[in-house]
Amino acid sequence: MITPQTEHPELAKIIGVPRLYFKREDLHPYGSHKGRSIPVMIDTRVSAGKTHFAISSSGNAALAAVRYIQEKNNPILIDEADVGKTGGESLSLSIFIGENMNPEKKKKLLAEIRDKKIITIETARPLQALTKSGIESLRQSTDPTALYGYKTLAKELLDMSGTPKLSDIFIGTSSGTTAQALADYFMANKKEIAVHIVQPIDNSPIAREFDTEKREPEISIADAIVDKVAHRKEALVDAIQKTGGAGWVVSNDEIKRAQKLLAEKADIYASPNGALSLAGLMRAISKGRKFRGSVVCVITGQ
Repeated sequence: MITPQTEHPELAKIIGVPRLYFKREDLHPYGSHKGRSIPVMIDTRVSAGKTHFAISSSGNAALAAVRYIQEKNNPILIDEADVGKTGGESLSLSIFIGENMNPEKKKKLLAEIRDKKIITIETARPLQALTKSGIESLRQSTDPTALYGYKTLAKELLDMSGTPKLSDIFIGTSSGTTAQALADYFMANKKEIAVHIVQPIDNSPIAREFDTEKREPEISIADAIVDKVAHRKEALVDAIQKTGGAGWVVSNDEIKRAQKLLAEKADIYASPNGALSLAGLMRAISKGRKFRGSVVCVITGQ
């Protein structure tokens, strides 16, 4: 599915860029940009004979995995009487979630699960539990396969004929997988498009390589940014530098301002995580960054 990309002239004028677009990955049928990569990872493993998968996620990645595996298992799910029946594949999924998971996120995730072959496991250390489980992992931060799915997003960004002179892309990131895939694709196709990543103050191991200003510590409202190890850091920093982009560290106040502008001027009611890209763009402008062409902010998920 090609997600919408909408232009917002009034908001572009307000914040000070030539042209501004939002890439609406929050409208992807699998719930977010993770719906680009998770299905590719699953299909690759299924082709190798794997049928039991596991993921450590409290948000978009888990949601994408649930929706895709249910679609594979139940190509036609008519009503509640069909729950647990498999008319297609016979895949299973274990989702490791934290004991202190956001209650609203937990409720949303559980409401999505209609297949008895999908279970959630609460644990104090989800990632550690995933590693010890021995189940086929869908962890994007360490899997080269994860990069392939995001090529479709990069291609869509380039193919959007209504986006003249695209110069910069902003995206909120945790592990950096999506940003690395975008940068690699643009460079491979000799496109001079700067890739910018955005991370919150309390978890910005990659972005602070660029945005070094000391900020007051806080617990971020962008709670989907959880990767503190940043396995892709070295490769991503190099890729960002080669595209001419940067990393930006944003506060809760900056995220809330971005959410407010999105709602009031673009009729987009983004989560704190989805609003990271616009918050990063506004921070870049406040720090004197100039833009020569169209800017795209990726609204990553719901």
